[in-house]
Amino acid sequence: QVQMVESGGGLVRLGGSLRLSCSASGSVNMINTMAWYRQAPGNQRELVAGITRSGAKDYADSVKGRFTISRDNAANTMYLQMNSLKPEDTAVYYCLGRSWDEEYDFWGQGTQVTVSS
Repeated sequence: QVQMVESGGGLVRLGGSLRLSCSASGSVNMINTMAWYRQAPGNQRELVAGITRSGAKDYADSVKGRFTISRDNAANTMYLQMNSLKPEDTAVYYCLGRSWDEEYDFWGQGTQVTVSS
């Protein structure tokens, strides 16, 4: 089993920045991809950005150029630097760890990000 714990959410004004962190513990060697998802009220959960253990990255079009995903494999921690935040970025942000065979997903409890206008 793998435990994922997010931190760093909060309230920020339009145009501001936040940095989210996600720490993995347990059987971390079974995890390849780590990713950030978000879910706003009334919406489905959507992929924000993902990163593999080797460092390959992917971003949703809506955050390209504003958000940066990174990962410290030695510390089993993933980060999401969010700049130029907009009200539409308001959501609960979830951390995901996915196994190498893509059969297992491990989710964090979520952290709230609120962007005020």
